[in-house]
Amino acid sequence: MAYNHRKAEIEWLNWKEKEEKQMRELGVDEDTIQRLHTYDWQQFNKERQYQQRWRDRPIPFEPQGEQKLYLQTVDTLLDEIDNEQLWEVLRKTDKLTLKMLVMKMQGFSGKEIFCATGVPESAINNRIARLRKKIKNFL
Repeated sequence: MAYNHRKAEIEWLNWKEKEEKQMRELGVDEDTIQRLHTYDWQQFNKERQYQQRWRDRPIPFEPQGEQKLYLQTVDTLLDEIDNEQLWEVLRKTDKLTLKMLVMKMQGFSGKEIFCATGVPESAINNRIARLRKKIKNFL
């Protein structure tokens, strides 16, 4: 799940407001409260930057249990092609697109391919559609 910047900021502000109210009731001077507020805000921003950086990263996909499939490699796919024209089209295609094609052929979803490659689902679909169009033109 992506990090929600605004929600975290509102929660922090509510927490800080309650804390400052308590400190004022205990007689802490305003200068100390302000310095503490500034320090806490800097710490909050550091934590927020960390959360944004690590929560938004794709998680590597690993099939579980019985779901594990025989992962055919790109080279294995190219070795199995008998049609020379098809082989030539696939040979000229970049390895990442071929890797996505192999995963798609094995039944992986767009989200699973995204997690494995880091390429957004829309880009995966576009690459495979362009490759499909190239193959149709040659055959």
